[in-house]
Order: sequence, then structure tokens, then C-alpha cells
Amino acid sequence: MSSLTHMGWYWNRLRCMSVAEVMGRAGSTARQAMERRRAPAEVPSIRLDRVGARWLPRELPDQAGFAVQRANEVLSGQWRLFARDAVALGFPPEWNRNPDNGALLPMSYGKKMSFRDTAQSGDIKYLWEPNRHLELVSLAQAWQVTCDPRYLEGIGTLLESWFVQNPYLLGANWASALEAGIRLINWATVWQLIGGLQSPLFEHPVGKVLRADWLNSIWRHAEFIRGHLSRHSSANNHLIGELAGLFVAGATWPFWDDAKQWRRIAREGLEREVLVQNAPDGVNREQATAYQQFVWDFLLFAGLAARATGKPFSDGYWQRMEAMLEYVAALMDAGGNVPMFGDADDGRVSGLSLGTAGYPFQSQLATGALLFSNPALARKAGIVDVRTRCLLGREACEAFDSLLLKAVPATPRTDFADGGVFVLGGNLDTLDEIRIVADAGALGLGGIAAHGHADALSFTLSASGREFLVDPGTGTYHGQGPWREAFRGTSMHNTLCIDGENQAVSGGKFMWTRKYTTRVIERDTNRVVDRLVAEHDGYRRLAGRPVHRRSWEFDKLGDRLRVFDEVHSSTEQVVTLNWHFSEDCNVTCTPDGLSIANGPVCLSMILPLDGEVSILHGSNAPLAGWVSRGYDRIVPSTTVIWRGRLNGREGVETIFQRI
Repeated sequence: MSSLTHMGWYWNRLRCMSVAEVMGRAGSTARQAMERRRAPAEVPSIRLDRVGARWLPRELPDQAGFAVQRANEVLSGQWRLFARDAVALGFPPEWNRNPDNGALLPMSYGKKMSFRDTAQSGDIKYLWEPNRHLELVSLAQAWQVTCDPRYLEGIGTLLESWFVQNPYLLGANWASALEAGIRLINWATVWQLIGGLQSPLFEHPVGKVLRADWLNSIWRHAEFIRGHLSRHSSANNHLIGELAGLFVAGATWPFWDDAKQWRRIAREGLEREVLVQNAPDGVNREQATAYQQFVWDFLLFAGLAARATGKPFSDGYWQRMEAMLEYVAALMDAGGNVPMFGDADDGRVSGLSLGTAGYPFQSQLATGALLFSNPALARKAGIVDVRTRCLLGREACEAFDSLLLKAVPATPRTDFADGGVFVLGGNLDTLDEIRIVADAGALGLGGIAAHGHADALSFTLSASGREFLVDPGTGTYHGQGPWREAFRGTSMHNTLCIDGENQAVSGGKFMWTRKYTTRVIERDTNRVVDRLVAEHDGYRRLAGRPVHRRSWEFDKLGDRLRVFDEVHSSTEQVVTLNWHFSEDCNVTCTPDGLSIANGPVCLSMILPLDGEVSILHGSNAPLAGWVSRGYDRIVPSTTVIWRGRLNGREGVETIFQRI
């Protein structure tokens, strides 16, 4: 990154800061300077007579053998990282060598390391991912299933190598309190699975040394988090993850007096943040469905740990968690697809999630159905997955089956006005379903809305559980080229774009310096029709001060969706309508418009008259016709673009009809 580019980023960042944040960051900088100069504090003596909370069942379900394959891969030095299914990291790996580009990152003070120059450091997510130690959970599960000591010894080898290669406060793995929190949650899971203080791993003198090193590192991790909580711009999922890791550590390892403080600070913070960061209707305010999943798991593991201590979190905490799942259930179509609103980075909190086979939302719905005795969530989840049984015990299946016998709608709520998301359609949760998920919400959380996309009035459309209009996803955070800005920009969403501009003004990869507001004007639903009208003011900075208004009207009897777009402006505007289809769709021209097929399900599409139509597939100029189903995974799809001019209060109509 050039000095001019860095300076531009700095000033954009400064513009978004509140006075409190400026002062807080100044204090943090001073604390870090002191931290660098002084010797690390001594780890207090350990009270091994104190009993930690156990929040996992003592026996794994029979089907936990899935972990053996993953554990064998790790022992052979093969790891799965995002788009790369087989990465040879070795065993043990070089924990500070970035698999993205092979760079060995220096052992400098972690909190001052910068990873914005990806040409040198590589995409830092590729380094941090194996350092979260999700794979250690697979090794622990494999040991429980097989009693093969290789897996237990493998855990010891990986841990000891990590301690040696990552001295306290030095290197990339001491740069982020969030990463430390995730590591603690996975260490706590492994600790319980291998037997805690009485684990066979610690039987011999070498094992006792390992146990002492591990406990010392746990204390340092927790104190590191306590001293570096994200209080300002990253007071989003980062803060919740840090607090969750801190609480889990305090509950699992109460061997120091400090553990009481960890639990107290984390409990107070989590009770506050669960309500601040998630709207009463359950929509996470980052406006990113992947981070909805990420945050929910942090809250879950902290909640289970608190319950195991005998001092559970409040009813309000759990009620907000249940609302979060009801929102996810409403988004999910009959095929299990969930719109990819906002950012996504494939983040998983726990190695137990490696057994969800790529269906983390269904897994959470199954867990929530049992936690809250909620039959609607059970119907949407369909089955009890392995992860849920690992968390809640073998008896989970019988309780789940009882919930399925209760006759309730799988989508009891469709309107999430606090979060600005609305579900329209007909025959929901059946094979004849048509489901429209419309986004009339805010850009994102906080001053910089870091993980929000400029997608106001965008929507997804599926029929019979098959995706048609999709949110194309995220692509990458730190990769080379224009992908980051493109995927978060307006033209990569199913909405109207004026003069090629974004609805919001970007100030960097995780920053919006000028945001929009949305307003719902009308919402009506009955037996015959679903109707929603909303507008946003993101383009009022342009000449003519245009406002985009969109109405959705779905005819439930005719399976017909009418989308009407208006631009209220004092001058003529050049507009584009962008329609992004699933990579599974086949788009062909017909005499009346377009025909879109996804397997046996077909829709017709009638575009507005008096405009220019382009059909793009895997295009780089312009960047369109792509879908990203996972971090750094980008595949060609089809994008249809209508381009025209609108005067004053003119509008254009687009119609979708099931054939």
C-alpha cells in the first residue's frame, strides 16, 4: 500500500470516529506503548483444587466418526482453508507462515502489525484460520471415538509447537483479541473432550510440562483479551467474540482469582451487546447473514458455559437468541438456502462446526429448537445434526422428534421491521413455495458499517426451494484486484443503480464514509397479495437529488411478482437494473422476454421497454456475472442488466412469473 493510499485510508477512518473513539484509541495507543516496554507479568499460581464448568456431554454421539477423516488429514499435514481444500502446512505447521503467499511474518509486537499490504503479508485470514485451532477439536473427537493415542499425541504436538512459535505479544497471532477468543473456545472444547486435568495427555512428566505451558498460555490469552477489548469501530462481532472467549475461559479454567473478573466482565458485556447488536426482531445489526451465524455461536457457547456454572444468563439474553433464529428460519427457503446479505468470511467459532457439512444455519436451528422447545425451528431444521448432538447429548434426537409432531408453521414470522427485512411470497415451506426476501434495512452497524453492503432495496427470489435471484456474496476481503469493492457495491445486488454510482460512499475495504437511510412506506399482506413499498436516500448527493423508491407486489394466486422502480428527481437520471441469477440457472431469450430455468423449475421475466439489455456471464469488464458461495470462492453465473433513462417521477416495471 502506497503512503498516499494509507494516508487516504487514515483520514477517511478519522472522519468516521467519534470524540470518544479518538480518545479511546489514544489511550489504547499509550497502553500498548507501555505494554511493549515492560516485561510480561508473571502468571499467578494455579489452584487446581477448583472445579471448572463442563458444558459438553461426556460421550460423543455414534456418528461423530466424521472427525476421524479430518483428524487424519491434519496428522498428515493437510489442512482445508477456504477455497483451498488441501493445503500442505506440515505437521506441526509453521504457525506464522501465511499459506496464502508463503510469507513468514515477523516476530514483532502483534498489536502494531499491519496486514493491509497483502502483496507482502498475504491475506491474513489464511494465516489466522489454522491458528484458531478448530482442527484440534477434530483430533479430540477422533481420540474419543477410536481411543487411538496418535490423536491425543497430535494435540500435544500442535499445542507445544504453537507455544514455542508464538511468544506472548509477538507476531500475527497476538494481533487480534478476537482470534485469541476463538482459540480459547476451541481449547476449552478440547480440554473437556480429552478429560480436563485428568486427561491421559498429562500423565507423564512431559505431559505435566505441557499442561503447565497450556494453562500459562490460557491465562495470558484471557488477560490479553481483557486488555484489548474492541470498544469502538470493531465493537461488533469482534467484541461479542472476545467476550465469549473470555467468559468460556473463566468458566472452564477457574484456577486463578482473575477468572472471577473474566466472568464478570464478560457476563456484563454479553448481556449488553446481545441487545445492542441484535434488534428486538432478531436481525443482527451488521446486516450480514453470515455474521448473524457467527455471533449466534459465540452467544451459544458463552450461554452454555454460564448455564454449567449454575449462574445462567438472563431470560432476555436467551430470548434475543431465539429471535435471531426465528429470523434465520424466515429467510431460509424450502431448499435450505439463506440469502448471502452483507459480508461473509466462512468464519466458524468452534471445531464442532466442522461436522455440519456446510449447513451451519440448519445446525443452529436444530440446536435452538431443543434449547427453546420451539417446534417451528425444528420443522425448519428438519433433522438433528451431529454438532447439535455433540452439544446437547444423545437424547437430543428423541426430544427433537417430539417437537416435529407439533403442528405449527415453519415460518411463523415474515416481517422484521426493526432490521428492515421482509419476506413475501406464497405457499411458504412447501414444494410450491415462492419466497422473496426484500432488504429495506440500514447499511450496517456503527459509524463505519464495516460488514454492510450497499444493497438497499435489493431482494432474493427462490421457487420450490431453488434459487433464482441471489445476492452474489462477498468474494474476498484482502485478495488482489477489484473483487472486494465490486462485491460490496450496489451494481452487484438486485437493485437499481444511478449513473454507475454506489448508494453509499466507500472509504476503504471495511468502511463507508457516507451512508443512506431507508424508509418503509407501505406493507400489506393478505390471502391474495403481498405488497411492500420502500425507498432510500443514498443518491441524494447526486445532481437532481434523486430518491429511489421500489414496490414489490406478489400475486399469491397467480405466482406473479411485479417489481416497480421509481426515481424521484429534478433531473433526468441514467439508471441500471441489475439482476443476478444463481449459477445453477439457465437464462435464455424468448419473444416476450427471458426464460430462467433452475432444474425443472422455470420462471419468465419481462423487462421494461425502451432500454438496453445486456446478459453477462463471468464478465470482467464490467465486473458482473459472478457468485461467491464461500470466502475466496468465485464462480461464473448470469447477470441481466437493463439500462435506460428516467425523468422526474417516471417508473419502470419488471415482472417475474412461474411458468
